[in-house]
Amino acid sequence: MNLLEALGQALRIPELRRKLVFTVLLLLVFRILASISIPGADPNKLQQLFQGNSLLGLLNLFSGGGLSTFSVVAMGVNPYINATIIMQLMTVVSVRLKELSKEGEQGRKKITRYTRWLTVALGALQAYGLTVLFSSQQVQVLNNPSPGTIISIIITLTAGTVMLMWLGELITEYGVGNGVSLVIFAGIIGRLPGSLYSYGSTSSSHVFQLVGMAVIAVLVTMFIIFVQQAQRKVPVQSAQRVINPRAGTAIPSRRNFLPLRVNAAGVIPIIFAISIMAFPTIFSNFFQTASGAVGSAANWIRLNWQPNGPSLFTNLLYNGIYFVLILGFTYFYTAVVFDPNDVADNLKKSSTFIPGIRPGRSTAEYLSRVMNRITFAGAMFLAVITVALPLITSVLTGVSTTSLYLGGTAVLIVVGVALDTMKQIETQLLMRQYRGFIK
Repeated sequence: MNLLEALGQALRIPELRRKLVFTVLLLLVFRILASISIPGADPNKLQQLFQGNSLLGLLNLFSGGGLSTFSVVAMGVNPYINATIIMQLMTVVSVRLKELSKEGEQGRKKITRYTRWLTVALGALQAYGLTVLFSSQQVQVLNNPSPGTIISIIITLTAGTVMLMWLGELITEYGVGNGVSLVIFAGIIGRLPGSLYSYGSTSSSHVFQLVGMAVIAVLVTMFIIFVQQAQRKVPVQSAQRVINPRAGTAIPSRRNFLPLRVNAAGVIPIIFAISIMAFPTIFSNFFQTASGAVGSAANWIRLNWQPNGPSLFTNLLYNGIYFVLILGFTYFYTAVVFDPNDVADNLKKSSTFIPGIRPGRSTAEYLSRVMNRITFAGAMFLAVITVALPLITSVLTGVSTTSLYLGGTAVLIVVGVALDTMKQIETQLLMRQYRGFIK
């Protein structure tokens, strides 16, 4: 089933049509909020700041351009993502949170409540960091704001993040797809036309460069779809089960396969890694006016901690850490969504086994080995697309992806979110078909 066919069938079903319309309306609300600027910011100073800092440009891309206009949703959903990372890490470390995660719906509600409160705290902290950055002497986006103005900006930015978190949860519950991912998706798509137009209209040679980028983008999209859909099919066989011993009736054994996705983590590791890479810049804003080694370190981070720094060493340092974080988060999130022990127990309970592998612990160890190997391929795919592809594109086309704030990260997130959303639409269409058959 292709994209247009699935959307056409979904629009013909009233229930799915309401969900799609609800999702689109909430994303439009997000785009409207991204265009409402906080009073007092100098737009010319903002433009100069974002032209010289590629990391801020990348964060601006995920906020749908809200950061470059200093809108009420300038921070996007970054604080919520950071809070989610911390809570997932704490679930692994804390026995109490691990027990809560196994308590079913009530436990998940408590963890969600903790994540929301942590989002508010991190949002206020990040809002203060942005306010300090924009009001510094080097930037002067905000000209000598009073303490009352600073407090009002922090409250506004934090409220904007909480609003986006709420919109994302509403989309997840009542709409179609993952709400937070769709908010990021809408931010990238909303920013894309303006970036392409502003770059292509400055020179006729830029148009040919954009055509070259479009060709590369199509090829990369095809490769991303291929890898995102790739699976390692582990053969499994169900044992013969006797229904009525006296009559001699039984269900014969059947062969099937267990699909293991090469990239089971999706685009979540990239979003996690970007959020972590933004932390040093945020915290350096708190100490840039300090004296001594602390102030020097804060200024060095502010000037050099970005994908295209002023020297080869800073570029290798940033991109190397970014590369390693993507690899690590891919393994971490895959371990969260796929537990070999649970899968092995479920196979054993359903009288299903992998040919040549003993049920139970041996099956779990085998699945763990297979998953580690294919996860390495998926992690390398994510890291290469995110870190190496912008450099390759710049060499082939002569276009710096930071001038457009585009690259493998944006393409991968857009394609990944679109594929996941389409899968959910197809799943709901299939469920509707089964309901109609049962009726």
